[in-house]
Amino acid sequence: MATVEIVSFGYLHADAPEADIVLDLRRAFRDPHVDPRLRQLTGRDRLVQRAVLNTAGIRQLLRATVRQVRAYAAGPSADRIVIGSGCAGGRHRSVVVADQLARRLRRRGHTVTVHHRDIQQPVVQR
Repeated sequence: MATVEIVSFGYLHADAPEADIVLDLRRAFRDPHVDPRLRQLTGRDRLVQRAVLNTAGIRQLLRATVRQVRAYAAGPSADRIVIGSGCAGGRHRSVVVADQLARRLRRRGHTVTVHHRDIQQPVVQR
């Protein structure tokens, strides 16, 4: 079974990490940052998790990404799969998606590590 590394990040802080699969969550999925009540929170907070997971398409993306990891893991030299989960600031959507993916993949027997590269960065002013 392949080991999976997941890195959440913000495109506004630095380039995307090198990864086998990169999920760009900026345009297709609602940004909790626009809600002043959620702006200072992170994807580790329940309100942000609820907002992200209730966004149309997120659950389908999670299922599709799990299937994609299974496809990579079936390859002849897939001992390690790296997934990048990116949003604008790296504090909200990318964190929730990374943590949810990790949960789902662990349930399927993968060893998973998660690193939230930009979760401690200041909130991006836009």
